Amino acid sequence: MAISKVLVVDDDVAVRQLVCDVLEAYGYDTAAAEDGFTALRLLESVRPDCVVLDIMMPGLDGHSVLRRIRESDGGADLPVVMLTAAADDQQAWQAWSEGVDYFLAKPFEPDELLRFLRYLNAA
Repeated sequence: MAISKVLVVDDDVAVRQLVCDVLEAYGYDTAAAEDGFTALRLLESVRPDCVVLDIMMPGLDGHSVLRRIRESDGGADLPVVMLTAAADDQQAWQAWSEGVDYFLAKPFEPDELLRFLRYLNAA
C-alpha cells in the first residue's frame, strides 16, 4: 500500500500544524481538518491514503469519526492512526476494538508516526 496523502484531524491548531509540517518535510501530501465533521467531508473530496485522528474534539469525537470511516465505502481498509492526549487503557482499548491501525499518545515522537507510515508503505 502506498501512502502519499494523509488527512490530519485535530482541533488543536498547533498539533495539527506540527503533524502536517513533519509529514510534508518527509514528502507526504497533507490535508487538515479541525473537527470530525470537516474530516468526514474531506474524506470524500481528498481521498487520503491514511488518516491521523485526534480523539477529543468538539462535536464529533475521534471514535465517532473512526466508526463512520469503517462503515463507509472503502473505509474498512483505510489506515487510521489515533493521536490523543487521552491515552489511557480504556481509550486505547476502545480505539483498537473500533478498528484503529495504530495508537499514539500525545506528546508523541514524530519519528514513531513516520516509522508506522514507512511500515505501511512497505506492506
